[in-house]
Amino acid sequence: MGVMTAEAFTGLTSGRAFTVRDLEAMPDDGHRYELIDGTLIVSPAPGWRHQTVAGELFVVLRAARPDGFVVVAAPFAVQPSDSTELQPDVLVGRFDDFTEKNLPVAPLLVVEVLSPSTALNDLNYKKAAYARMGVASYWVIDPVSVTLTVFELTSEGAYELLAKVSGDEIFQADKPYPVTVVPRALLGQLAD
Repeated sequence: MGVMTAEAFTGLTSGRAFTVRDLEAMPDDGHRYELIDGTLIVSPAPGWRHQTVAGELFVVLRAARPDGFVVVAAPFAVQPSDSTELQPDVLVGRFDDFTEKNLPVAPLLVVEVLSPSTALNDLNYKKAAYARMGVASYWVIDPVSVTLTVFELTSEGAYELLAKVSGDEIFQADKPYPVTVVPRALLGQLAD
């Protein structure tokens, strides 16, 4: 990952937290720029395995999608406030909730595909941010161990482990709509 110098951000924040307006000034350098409560998170471009898994899951979710739902792959902004903007690898929301530019409310489902550079953020900071937003279902896919971990938001506002499946095991989701996911199938040709 490239190093961002202090000069690159001169004048952007002047001692204050970042806002979504500041993201527009970020360089178009292949990195993913996200905000959680005004804190900037910079991630390198994802690798082939990551993109394959995210793409295959997008296809599975899109094929099962009933009317009124939208499936979107990154980069697309979930922007519930001026201090938070996240770009999940895959998300599902209600058609009527989207604007041309972003999704200003909590998605129904967020999926993050782990990579060495994003695992800490995905499993901790982003997970907590999605819970605060009210994202009902949070899925994490590890493309190396070929595992899908499914969390559901409880009435207390915390994620509870619903399922963990690996390889050729089947996960039958009820939320946000019925869909069947087999982790190994998400590897596409890489599973051969």
